[in-house]
Amino acid sequence: MTRRLPILLLLLLLLLFPAAGRAAEVNPFLPGSWQAIRAAHADRLLVVHLWSLSCAPCLAELPHWGRLKWDRREMTLVLINTDTPAQAGRAAVALARAGLGRAEAWTFADPHAERLRFEIDRRWQGELPRTLMIAADGTVEVLSGAVGTAPVAAWLDRQGTGGADAR
Repeated sequence: MTRRLPILLLLLLLLLFPAAGRAAEVNPFLPGSWQAIRAAHADRLLVVHLWSLSCAPCLAELPHWGRLKWDRREMTLVLINTDTPAQAGRAAVALARAGLGRAEAWTFADPHAERLRFEIDRRWQGELPRTLMIAADGTVEVLSGAVGTAPVAAWLDRQGTGGADAR
């Protein structure tokens, strides 16, 4: 029985935390994807976080995004990786490690990243991390740089969503 105990514990952990070992599904972000994302989440709150594997602050913040998504399960979060399609597998692993294996995820899949950035925000020069908080009425607030998730939680509160206490 003592030899089976570690195996049983591992199976129990996998059942309790199925996303822990599963990489995120990453969609290709092409021209028109931004309009598709906005249309799919129209008339409700949407948080979009842009990040990269080559951005140290982005990687440091990913676990914080995982905790925020856990605490605010009602939050619609879309993660857009600005790396190349060749990095999609690594991006998926990074998201899974951060507890975001089930989050809606995209990665730039057009060789002209400027065109994709322009679709998202005409004023965006490519600085990362970048977060767009989109209200149900379509108004957008932008956070640029490593600001953490506290401003997003505060924005959600101002929008009238509850946190873990509201469930």
